[in-house]
Amino acid sequence: MVKGTQRRIIVVKSPDPKVFEEAIFIIRDDLFGRKGVSEQEIIREAQRVADDYIKSTIGRKHRLLAKLPAPAFAAAGAAATGIAWLAMKLVGA
Repeated sequence: MVKGTQRRIIVVKSPDPKVFEEAIFIIRDDLFGRKGVSEQEIIREAQRVADDYIKSTIGRKHRLLAKLPAPAFAAAGAAATGIAWLAMKLVGA
């Protein structure tokens, strides 16, 4: 919920539109009153946050296990069970 009659926002376009199209940052009202904080610094920080989110989201998807479909996990589990059963039979247990 946005209160007040006027809000300052920054809209950052996504470098990878597969993840999100744009990010909307609502800037605190008291931020512009501080000395030493320029508009360019605020924009750079918003872009950095959006870029970090993209990198963390894409980084998770590139792991090997995340690429495998569910039937591959089922097949691997069945194979491991079969190997364990065979090993137990050969040992005589």
